[in-house]
Formats: sequence, C-alpha cells, structure tokens
Amino acid sequence: GVTMVMTVANVLKIKGRIYTTVKPTETLREFAQHLKDDRIGAMVVTHDGDTLDGIISERDLAYGLAKYGEKLADMKVSELMTKVVLVCSPEDSIEEVMDFMTQRRIRHLPVKEDGELIGIISMSDVVKAHLTGRLMSARLA
Repeated sequence: GVTMVMTVANVLKIKGRIYTTVKPTETLREFAQHLKDDRIGAMVVTHDGDTLDGIISERDLAYGLAKYGEKLADMKVSELMTKVVLVCSPEDSIEEVMDFMTQRRIRHLPVKEDGELIGIISMSDVVKAHLTGRLMSARLA
C-alpha cells in the first residue's frame, strides 16, 4: 500500500501557525489568565515577540504551586519557565516527533524554520495527525 508520511508541516496546515506568547516579566497570575482566556495548555515565552526565551505550561503551574504555594501568583514567568527549549522543524515526521515527545515527557514543542518560530504543536495535535495518517494510508492501500 501507499504510506503517507505525515509531517509537522501537515499539522501546522490544519492547526494554523498561530501560537500565543507571554513575556518573561509577566506574573504567573497573568499567565494563568491567558491560559484560561485562550483555552490553551502552554505558551511560548518571548521578551520581544521573536526570540524564543522559553516555554511555560499548565504543568509548570501545577508543579510551581506544590513548590511555592501562594507565593506563586506574584512570581514571574521567567522564574518558572523551561529555558532549554527543544524544538522541531516542519519537515520532521509525526512519528519522530511523537517518539521524541514521549521519551522526553514533553507535551508542547515549538516549531522553528530557518531559525524563526512558526508555531507550536502539542502531544494531542501529534496523536490526531498520527491517527489521521493511518486512516489515510489504510484508505489508499
């Protein structure tokens, strides 16, 4: 049968290249409000809108709450974010990205093309794309 290779580019086509950013100087209370307003699970941290300073997720908030308690709300995003950000590229296959995310236990992965941030994909985006790819391949077989 024909095998369709689903890539990160395919996911971004469906999802769009939109991603939400938060400044490192914003408080964690502000960050939590963004998550609630936009119904998302993670945000890219950037001080200028271009540079990838880090990534911060709802999981970071949960761990932060356990560690810092009520001090958390007034702390800065920069104090809790993950600074070493692992990224993927549009050409990467969904299989590779899924394995990578599973091994590293990460749920959100920014996408960079020619050094520029073009999107962010989540584990659920990847799983959906993987299943779609399998369905398409089954139909073509």
